[in-house]
Amino acid sequence: MRSTRHTVPVFSAFLLVLVLALSAAAQTAQPPAGFVSLFNGKDFSGWKVPVGDNGHWKVIDGVIDYDAQSEAPEDKNLWSVAEYGDFVLRAEWRIKETPFINPNVPIIRLDGTHKKGPDGKEIRIPVPDSDSGIYLRGSSKAQVNIWGWPIGSGEVYGYRMDEKMPPAVRAGVTPKANADKDIGQWNAFEITMKGDRLTVVLNGVTVLDNAQLPGVPARGLLALQHHGQKKDGVWAGPPSLVQFRNIAIKELK
Repeated sequence: MRSTRHTVPVFSAFLLVLVLALSAAAQTAQPPAGFVSLFNGKDFSGWKVPVGDNGHWKVIDGVIDYDAQSEAPEDKNLWSVAEYGDFVLRAEWRIKETPFINPNVPIIRLDGTHKKGPDGKEIRIPVPDSDSGIYLRGSSKAQVNIWGWPIGSGEVYGYRMDEKMPPAVRAGVTPKANADKDIGQWNAFEITMKGDRLTVVLNGVTVLDNAQLPGVPARGLLALQHHGQKKDGVWAGPPSLVQFRNIAIKELK
C-alpha cells in the first residue's frame, strides 16, 4: 500500500498557494472599457520605486502597500514612469490605521478658510490621522489629498492654502462633502483632469466639481504620496499608512 504521509502536506500546500493566488487576482479587477491599468497587482512595472527605499513600498496580495517608513534619502514618493496630460484616473485606496493623533486640525469652511472662535483665533481639534494623496501632473501642489480630517479626502491642499489664489479657486478645491468610508475600508476615486480643471468623485459623491488649478503643468507624472516619519520610535506626524489597488487611466483627447 502506497504511503500518504507526504501527499496530504503537499496537497495542503498546493491549496494554500491556490487560495493566495485567487485572493490576489480578486484584488485586481480588469480596468473599465477605455481605461489602461497602471498597476498589474504583481509588481511595480510602470512605477519608479524611490532609490534606497529598502522595501517599504511593496506589493502584498495584489495591492500596493506602504508603511510610511521609506529609507530613501531624497524623494520618498512612488512615481509613475509615464507622463499624462488630460485624463480620467480611477484608483481605490484605504487608510490601514491611524496611530497618530493630530492635535492641530482646523475646522475648514466650505470657502476653504478656517473657522475661528470668538477670540479671533483658529479653532483646532485633535483627530486620529493618516496622510497621503495622489500628485497630478508632477506637481505636489496639485495633490488630491487622502487623510483623516473632518473636511474629507479629495481636497487640493496646496491650492486651498495659497492665499495668493482668488477666493473662488480656494473654495473650488475644498470638498463639498465628506464621502470617506471608515478607516480600514476601501474607497474609490475618479479624478478627471482637463486643462486646468479638476473634478474629483469619491465613492460616487462629487466632492470637487470643475475646480480650477491656475498654473498647473500641462503634463506630468502621477505619484502616490509619502508622508510622516518616526522620531525615537514614535510617529512625529500623520503617516501614510495606506494601500492602493485597481489603478487605471483613460487619456482624453
